Amino acid sequence: MAGNSFGELFRVTTFGESHGAGLGVTIDGMPAGIALDLDFIQSEMDRRRPGSTSLGTTRNEADLVEVISGVFEGVTTGCPITMILRNTSQKSKDYSEIMNVFRPGHADYTYERKFGLRDYRGGGRSSGRETSTRVAAGAVAKLLLKQMGITIRAGAVSIGGVRAENPDFSHDFHNEVSCPDPEAAPLMAEEIRKAKMDLDSIGGIVECHITGVMPGLGDPCFDKLDALLAHAILSIGACKGFEVGRGFESSTLRGSVNNDPMMMKDGKECFETNNAGGILGGISNGNDIVFRAAFKPTPSIYKGQHTVDREGNDVTIAIKGRHDPCIVPRAVVVVESMAAIVLADRLLIQRAYDR
Repeated sequence: MAGNSFGELFRVTTFGESHGAGLGVTIDGMPAGIALDLDFIQSEMDRRRPGSTSLGTTRNEADLVEVISGVFEGVTTGCPITMILRNTSQKSKDYSEIMNVFRPGHADYTYERKFGLRDYRGGGRSSGRETSTRVAAGAVAKLLLKQMGITIRAGAVSIGGVRAENPDFSHDFHNEVSCPDPEAAPLMAEEIRKAKMDLDSIGGIVECHITGVMPGLGDPCFDKLDALLAHAILSIGACKGFEVGRGFESSTLRGSVNNDPMMMKDGKECFETNNAGGILGGISNGNDIVFRAAFKPTPSIYKGQHTVDREGNDVTIAIKGRHDPCIVPRAVVVVESMAAIVLADRLLIQRAYDR
């Protein structure tokens, strides 16, 4: 199956299924001599792992990372880095009743039509569990970016009907919903609990801020930095929308308002505002890169829904199993990870240009 690799010089290939023996990722292109902080990588995995919050799935996976290549005496060798995660808490029997039924909102129907079969155990490669390997790769990318002074911080700015009115991305924030607004966080958590009580689910929006990016990353036309970020973020399961800077709101503004005026400060060019979200002409301009990703409600819900089976019969289905009533809190670190992979790749490409 194509579509399992991403990136050019920093190239990530993921493998494995939700209910198979495990999942893994191979990273090719990581420079040699970079200290691989396994504690940091594991801490990133812990942010996404199933069972990490009372608001999510009851599936409890340790998601312990095992590095099997590309590292010697704690540093990268320049050879491909491969990391694997063992599945230990899968319950495939939870899916036996839907093996011949197409779940609404899932990839069941499209996978069946494309490949002629599907892994009904949690969705196989279409499962949200596939993102665990992206987080492992993203953690490695973050270690590379850290050396360049680049930091990435994302948070939930909307869940259900609750929005973060005063988000603060200037420091780390720790709460059940990964929200940068301490007043909105408990209200978001309550929205998730209400959806769960109603046997339903809700979605939300993740906002990401990237600081320390130098001007010049990205290329004209087809390899614009914002286009690559859109590709990366929209490849995350359940992501249905993407915008940079003021995004869709900019369509309602006049150019005199939406443009970011330039000025000189301390002998350097800078921008008075950041409506462009740090990217102009597809190339970073030195401002913080700011983008948002919209996630749909989790399609697996306990409410009865109309669908059809493989024999063409109309049926009603209530999906059993262990599912997140809202995937947004656990998607935050996945958004960061995909952004990190894009930036690591473009940094290496820019380094090649500069030689």
